Parts: sequence; structure tokens; C-alpha cells
Amino acid sequence: MTAFVRIVSQVPNQHMLVGFPGISATLPRLEGKVEIRPSAGISAPVSVSLVTISLQRRETIHPSADSVTKKHLAAPRKEVIDVVGKEMLLFRCPAGKESEDVIAMDLPFVLFIPFGRGGEEMARRVPPASLQLPSRTAETFYEMVVMVQQGHTEQKKYAFPVPITRYDTLSTFGMYNRPESAERITDHLVTLGISLPRWSYGPLDPITVYIKLSPNPDWLTKAKKVTIQKITIGIDEEIVYNHEGDEPQRKVKTLAKQTQTVGVKLPEAGYFTNLGLVFPAKDQRDHAGILPRRNPAFPIYSVSGFTTTGSLYKIEYYLTVKAHMTSAKDILLRQPIVVCPLDHAGCKQEMAAIEQAAKDAAHVNADNPMLPAPTIIRMYDYNALHALGMTMVGNTRKPLIE
Repeated sequence: MTAFVRIVSQVPNQHMLVGFPGISATLPRLEGKVEIRPSAGISAPVSVSLVTISLQRRETIHPSADSVTKKHLAAPRKEVIDVVGKEMLLFRCPAGKESEDVIAMDLPFVLFIPFGRGGEEMARRVPPASLQLPSRTAETFYEMVVMVQQGHTEQKKYAFPVPITRYDTLSTFGMYNRPESAERITDHLVTLGISLPRWSYGPLDPITVYIKLSPNPDWLTKAKKVTIQKITIGIDEEIVYNHEGDEPQRKVKTLAKQTQTVGVKLPEAGYFTNLGLVFPAKDQRDHAGILPRRNPAFPIYSVSGFTTTGSLYKIEYYLTVKAHMTSAKDILLRQPIVVCPLDHAGCKQEMAAIEQAAKDAAHVNADNPMLPAPTIIRMYDYNALHALGMTMVGNTRKPLIE
């Protein structure tokens, strides 16, 4: 008899993802139970030999998918599949028996998501967040895979998508709120310096840059002849496909740009200004104002992409500042920034939940998480049909009325 398999949360109306991936203090994990029933009818039990569960990450890239002409001529889509953490054994029939005939099985599980401690090997790296870029040029998604073996030969796998979001790039964390500064010189006449109050941003977050153009005191006579025409700031998204391979492919796209016309000669004390722009957001609603049905494997984001690194691709963001000048070469400075899928207000709202999750995780032992006992109802158990909502009245099966 073929098995009907599904995964449910251990507590009704609660998400299976507990904790916050990327934050080790919350012990991010997937908690739930695997339910196995007969796929059709109630008369034939299910023969089960082995049941395991694992979390798998599937990553694909096709850099030419956004071009109608190139996608048919380029190399086919590349895909890798990795097991995240460890595979968990849920059930094995006793030694000497080929299989166990069961009417119903409820097998609790907990799968811990790696959080970076204990080395840099693949099994312990923090997994990247679920993401699908436009035209599916790159995507990362996760599935809980339940393997059910029935007898010696028949082995079936059942996949259930689970969206995973990373929380270690929230703009409210202190490490992202330290000012960052950088300088750039092109021809030894003028120095371009910038300062950022913080360097993690989300959708519709304002970005303010403090800019300073300073003359070289050793070349002051020539530097005074320099005219500052305009200053341009922008946000660049750089996607590197196959970044760990032999032929990485880069694609750079400007997401936003702001220009300030100056038209003054460079003062001896230098030129100071501050420019700002708003990080662009993606509207999730269609033209009628309706949220479309989402893919269960991907969370809904208000940005087209964010800072992430996978096995086949990585996405980085840069704040670019360019000073256009006469009598001197233009100066271009690219400062790396971190892009978070949540805006600053959303990050603040998550902080209380993260703090509570860390307190709850302090009582969890990762080596022995104290799972509820599995429920296994075998074919010849007393009132076994009650698990399927049926009972025997004389020699006839009838619906169970409690």
C-alpha cells in the first residue's frame, strides 16, 4: 500500500521554523512531525521499513535567463543540491523484520539549522536565505525531504518547501551602526572622502553620505584651478555567478542615482556637502492592488535582492560616489554596503522577538532536544481503526462517532 505523507507543526497554528536563522543564540531549528497514513481507503495498512527526514538546499543559476535570445544559446541551468545539517532517522523496523504494517504513524522531529559555530566546512556554514531573482537567473530554496522505505526495494521521497530568511544583517545591530569612512585619490590633486553613519539598509531606508573634496597641499596651486562640476551618488547591485568556479560572470546594475550640480572651484579648505537618496523598494502588489499568490518556497520580500552568498552565486551592493571635475581626473569611490530584506522599522520590531527566542533557546539542549514520543499504530493493535476515524461494528466497518 502506498503511503500518504505530510509534515505538520507540533503545535497547531505555529510555524515549523523556530528561532532566527543566522543568530546562533536562538538555536534556529525546524520542529514538527511527520504523519504517515494509507494513501487510499482504510483496509490496507502501510508497510514501512525506514523513515528519515533531512533539510535540503537547492541552488540554481542561469545567468542568461533574462535574455530571450541568449537563454536558448547559453549553457543549460546549473544546479547543486546540498543537505543542510544532518539527516535524522525517525523510524526503523526491528531487526529481522522486512517491514512493519502500520495504520498510522506520527513521528516528531527537530532539525537544527547550522549557525556558523565549529568550523567553516559546508555542514556548519550558515545557509543563505531563500531567494528567487527576476527571470530565475538565480534561486535558492529549501525543502524538507522525507524518505520512506517500504520493503527492501521500494523507496520514495516526499519534498515539502520551507522558506528561510536570514536575520544577521538587520540594520538595528550595533556592528552596522558604526560610521564607515573611505578615501580615494586619482591624480594626486584632489582627495575624495566619504563618511556613512551606518552601512546596513533596507527597502525605503534613507541613505545619507557626507562628502569631502580636499586639495593636495603639496600641489595647492594646481588644485585651486580644479572646478567641481557635479557629484553623483548611486547604489550598484553586483551579482557574481559561479563565483567559486573558473569563469565567474559579473552583472552590475544601478538601482538608484542622485546628482548634485556644484559648478564651483575647489576651495583651499576643501568642499563639503552631504547627499542622500532612498533605497528602492519593490511593489509586491499588481496593477489592481492585489497581492499575488506566492510561491511557498520563497518569502515575500520588498526588495529585488539583498546581500547574500551561496555556492553558485553571490550578491553584493556598493554605494558609488563620483566627483566630476575639470582640470583634474574624475574620482570614483565604491563603498560596500549591506542590504537587508527588512526596512529599519521592521528590524526594530524583530528585536524583541529575537531576544525572547534567545531566552527560550537557553532551555534547549541541541544534543538531546527532548522530543515527544512517536505514535505508531500497528495493524493488529486494539482499536487501530480509530486512528483513521473508523471502527468495527460486528463485521462491518463504520465511521467512528465519539
